[in-house]
Order: sequence, then structure tokens, then C-alpha cells
Amino acid sequence: MIDNQVILNKVKEYNDYIINTRHYLHENPELSLEEFKTSEFLQEEVRKRGLEVTMVTETGFYAVLDTGRPGKIIGMRTDIDALPIQEQDNNLAGKRLCKSKIDGVMHACGHDGHMAAMLGAVNILSDLKDSLSGKIVFIFEAAEEIGAGVKEMVAALKPLGISAIYGTHLASFMETGTICVDAGPRMAGSALIDMNIIGRSGHGSRPDLSINPVFGAAQVLNALSVAWVNQLDVNKTVTLGITQIIGGTANNVIPDKVYISGSLRFFDVEAGQAALDVLKRVSEQTAAVHNCRVEFGPNTRMGTRPVINDDALAAKQIETVASLYPGKLVHDVKWYASESFNRYRDVAPSLFAFVGIANEKYGSGAEHHNDYFDLDDDALQYSLGSTVLFALNNL
Repeated sequence: MIDNQVILNKVKEYNDYIINTRHYLHENPELSLEEFKTSEFLQEEVRKRGLEVTMVTETGFYAVLDTGRPGKIIGMRTDIDALPIQEQDNNLAGKRLCKSKIDGVMHACGHDGHMAAMLGAVNILSDLKDSLSGKIVFIFEAAEEIGAGVKEMVAALKPLGISAIYGTHLASFMETGTICVDAGPRMAGSALIDMNIIGRSGHGSRPDLSINPVFGAAQVLNALSVAWVNQLDVNKTVTLGITQIIGGTANNVIPDKVYISGSLRFFDVEAGQAALDVLKRVSEQTAAVHNCRVEFGPNTRMGTRPVINDDALAAKQIETVASLYPGKLVHDVKWYASESFNRYRDVAPSLFAFVGIANEKYGSGAEHHNDYFDLDDDALQYSLGSTVLFALNNL
């Protein structure tokens, strides 16, 4: 086993590299399925270390570090896309260190940091190659924000014989450098809401001659809020997030339909399915009371599964992270956002780490997907160290 001090020295050696890389990627973000220059840059960096690149989608790929000695095969995953958000000049405390140069596009979820730490791991593990055995598959997943790159990636990885897969998400709700690698559910699964409340349009002066779906939709939402309190298992949380209600275009026209959308989030799949069933039943029955009906769109369905960490991988990582970074472990952290990393459990047992980036003095800590989002560069070293540690633990 490679000594902790060797790992820490290597992380220190590459600290400037990962910070500068993060800044470059942050300044040059690209949207999902459009990460062409990002992908080219990442491929160039891994090829510098002699890794073989296999393209999976137009921009998503994996690269293999082969030690030349028999052993296990592990996977290490990062996402690469940005979001359609106009970045603010400031973070929560003042001027940010680096800002997107692309109008209306921003790394507002930490993927720039994920990529930078992964490239740091490529370099460190390449440096240590002569002391290792087996293979490391570095996974660069495109379009994570819209879930459009993971299906092809999982299919490409299945034949490779991977025994364990690791990923990291930088977390704005944790203090810089803190790390959570607990077993069990860590990020929520989701179900989508996509429905129209159908009435009958008419002149606003004679609502009695029409069937007004605006009132029907309002009562559906009220009924759902009551059902959520009284019909769901209180021991298994499912959140109801209504984000859109759209109907009508004029003040004297009763519309023929009102659109409602949103999502459910849960850590227990059976509880999520039960909540979706309640949503459908209550919506239909309440709409009928108001002479309306419900048309569910194709997206009213179960979506992503929860991210669930493997017990054995988590136990080993907890023990070794505690040794590498004393006092940095935190526990019982869950995040109600959803992540395509859940799909990698179809390839191999997996572990998803949270690494904190919140620093009040610097100004990082705004919510993910927020135009004030920023990350503390000091957090990158802990992400890198934990990533390298996982590889050494599981090869």
C-alpha cells in the first residue's frame, strides 16, 4: 500500500495544475451535448499521459490507464457539461476569482471542479503506475445535466469487467474540505409530473357555459398538498415540487386546459412509486369533481433512481479517508437532487463522494444551479486525494 504521505505530496505537487485547469474549464463552459472543445481538451490531457481514448458519444469518452500487470479494473467518473445560466460577477462575498467567458453559459454545479480533480488523478496515478496493477477506466460523461449521455456510457462499460466505480460531487452545502462517503442512499431518485387539466374554453363573461380548468387545476394542487400529508408514509420522505402552472392567454377567455409540471424526489423507490400513484389518482378524482379531466403526458413517470453507495466500498473509503484527512469526514449527508451516477450500479458496485466547497469568507456556498454559485479552490485537493485513495484501495 502506498503511504499516505506519498499521496499528500503528490496532491500538493498537482495542486496548481488542478486549480488552473478548473479556472480554464470554468471560463469556457459548454452546454449538454455541445461539449466539443471541453472534450477535446480533456482528451488532449489524458493522451499526454499515454492513455488510450475510446469515444462513446460525440463528446463523452473513456480513457484507460493500463499498468501492464494483471489485476482488478476500476472506473472513475466525472461529468463535463455546464448549464444555461448567466453568471454573476460576484459570489456571495464579492468578486469571484474566475468567470465564464461564454454569455448565458455557466459551470453552476461544480463540473469544472470534477473534471479538474479527475485530470489530477490521471496524472498522479500515471506517476504511480509502476507501483500499481490492473487497469483504471477514467469515465468522462457528457450531458449529465439532461441525462443524455449516461445510457450509452453504461452500455460501453459493461463489457470491460469493471469491479468498482467511483465518482465525486462537490457540495455547496458542506464546508470546504469536508468529505462524506457514507453507505446507502445519498442522492434522491425522481419522478416527473407532466399533466394537463382539460376543461372547455369560452367567454370570460359566462363561466357557467364553460368548464374552467383554472379552478380545476387550483383544486388539484390543493388536494395534492392535503394528500401528501395524509396518504404518504411519514417514515419515507417524498417531496412534491410543483414548478409550472400555465394556462390562458387573455383576461376574457377561459382556456381549454391548464398545464402543471414538476417532480417528486425520494430515497426509497417503492415510496416514490406509491407517491406517483397517489398523485395520479388524486389529480383525476379532483379534476372530475370540477367537470374536468386529466391528460398525463409521457413524462409523468418514474425517472432517475436514487444514488446508493455500496456498503463495502463505503466502509473501506471511510477508514482510509479518516487516516488521510483526519477530522474531515462528515456523516449522514443526503441531497435531494438527482444524479445520473445512479446508473453506474448497473455496471459495478459504486461509491459517490460529497466534498464540501462552502467558504463564507471567500463567498462560496450558494446553491447549485444558482447564478452566484462558486467553489473554493482549496476544496479541490481533498477531492483529488479522496479520488486517488479510492483507486489505491480497490485496485
